[in-house]
Amino acid sequence: MYKLISSKILELHSKQAPATGIGLFRILYGLITLQEIIFLLYFNHLIFDPIPYIDVEFPMIPFFLCLWAIIATFVTAGYRYQFAVTCNYIIWIIFVNFTPMQRDFDGGFDLFMIGAGFFLLFMPGDRAFSIDQLRRKLSTPFAHYSTYPKPTVSALAYTLPVAICLGFLYFDSAIHKMFAEHWRNGLGTWLPATQPYYVSVIDMSPLLNNKLLQNMLGYTILIFQFTFIFFFARRQLRVIYLLVGLGLHLGITLSFNIYPFGLGMLSFYTLMIPFKWWRCIGQLASAKQPTLTVFYDQLCPLCNRTVLTLNHFDVFNCIDFKSAQEHAPHYPALASINSETLLTDLYALDRNNRIYSGIDTYAQIFIKMRYLFPIGVILSLPGVHRFALKKYRSIADSRSRIPCSSACLAPQALPDTTLYHYFFEDIAAQKPHAFSRKLSKMLIVLLVLQLNSSIHYGLIYRLNADNPQNPISQASNAVLMGSQTFLGITPHALYLHDHFAGYEHILAITYTDQNGTERWLPFANKEGRLLAPNWGRVHSMWANIAITPNIDNKRLHKFIMKVTAFWGMDCGLNFKNAVFNIKLKKINSPSYWVYDQLHKNFASPWTTIGTAKWINNQIYFDLPDNINQL
Repeated sequence: MYKLISSKILELHSKQAPATGIGLFRILYGLITLQEIIFLLYFNHLIFDPIPYIDVEFPMIPFFLCLWAIIATFVTAGYRYQFAVTCNYIIWIIFVNFTPMQRDFDGGFDLFMIGAGFFLLFMPGDRAFSIDQLRRKLSTPFAHYSTYPKPTVSALAYTLPVAICLGFLYFDSAIHKMFAEHWRNGLGTWLPATQPYYVSVIDMSPLLNNKLLQNMLGYTILIFQFTFIFFFARRQLRVIYLLVGLGLHLGITLSFNIYPFGLGMLSFYTLMIPFKWWRCIGQLASAKQPTLTVFYDQLCPLCNRTVLTLNHFDVFNCIDFKSAQEHAPHYPALASINSETLLTDLYALDRNNRIYSGIDTYAQIFIKMRYLFPIGVILSLPGVHRFALKKYRSIADSRSRIPCSSACLAPQALPDTTLYHYFFEDIAAQKPHAFSRKLSKMLIVLLVLQLNSSIHYGLIYRLNADNPQNPISQASNAVLMGSQTFLGITPHALYLHDHFAGYEHILAITYTDQNGTERWLPFANKEGRLLAPNWGRVHSMWANIAITPNIDNKRLHKFIMKVTAFWGMDCGLNFKNAVFNIKLKKINSPSYWVYDQLHKNFASPWTTIGTAKWINNQIYFDLPDNINQL
């Protein structure tokens, strides 16, 4: 096994692939992180305050979340890449381990993002669609952009993260699924999709009411997850696993209200797209011929940097930038403009030989770039055009020129300081066999850590052998603490039988407004759906921790307190004297197929089982001692 892994590493490392997929993966990871930070800012008081708005224990949380948002923006843009992904990885770990974010508001998403963030530390995420890529070009401004080869990376950078972050996760999840009766019955996707707390706003009943379809989906997922790690890298099967995986996680994102997890998983499939597809996509998206030719002064450092910057964002290759000194004489349309005048402005020709200069050239560049079309239109507006022209002239007329050309000794290019370059290019090039052996050992360690998690939660935990007297269990727990904290290795036993068995009632909260009308708190509606934006980790808090088959009153009181304080304040209620009604409805979560089970659960009636009263910022409960028996 060791030799097989080592030889496969050498084979993949020697194969070069476009950097496109990894660049897109970095962007998606950064955007998903950003949306989660915005979510945390919105629910800041619910998640981090002991008593929302009333007892604020962490007043600096929004400040640190904003700092995190800046780091996530750097990751998305590929700016100071190694610094940004390192900071992001550390911040995820800190927030998960030192705030209530994971303890009370986790659905498996945080640890997945930590694991993905760990691999980003060693991935060449700055090789495509990044500001760092542009910074390296700007450090040698007199080198034309055409002299830079298209960025490539080792195929290993694509395969390893997919194998570990997806392959290990799927296999672990499949093991746990075999303990769930509804998964063994082929109803793994059907059962959670019939539970009001779990579904999104999209009514999937036409699909849920087709038993054959649900059985096919359930068993397909089991086969997919068990076999993914072994066959996803095979060229003949790669597309099949890509399409099935995309369909699976797109379905999760649309059907359930745990969209962050679905989006996070979907982002990894940019690494599964065949390399040939990226090349074809690039050819189809790129302009067959430039739609605008721009002439610039090659002796002007500012002009050269401007050209490099504009070309960097010309992702569809619609603009051709040429030196005015070398190429302008070959264009008859420019013959009427003397050479000195031609160098005072940025001139351009379109396909119809229309001439543009100055700020009009910039407007045309943005328009021809397609996706920046609105900026070009705005620049053409009369008031904006006049202001931009004034600024342009003040810069263009004061720029410096130097007696140099592209043949001059250029400044030293910025060095590549990423961990990927150090380990996978420098060290691997010097000692390829030693590199493959060391990397093989690391992969085997990761495999052992994952097996420890799967065995611990799949067997030791389920056999009730997880106790202080069991030395094997305690050793396993010690290893789990480290692997879970720093690598995000965790059991993926989501939506299994031990979660839904006995899940026969759900709760909602109402209040009485100033007119004496009973209104539903904007949390769970009359059907029992959790309303947006109470999805993701807030859903997990309520549906997986507060409301379970065996409700713990202490835990339930804590989360009713948090929800009523947060949303009650949003509704403008006075917490010197506010009364909330706690409502219960009975639902069914069968492990066998039932026609239209979702709507039956929606239609189940509510009964008021008690109240939660706020008096002078203190909450008092009048609830049954054992809700499980109602």
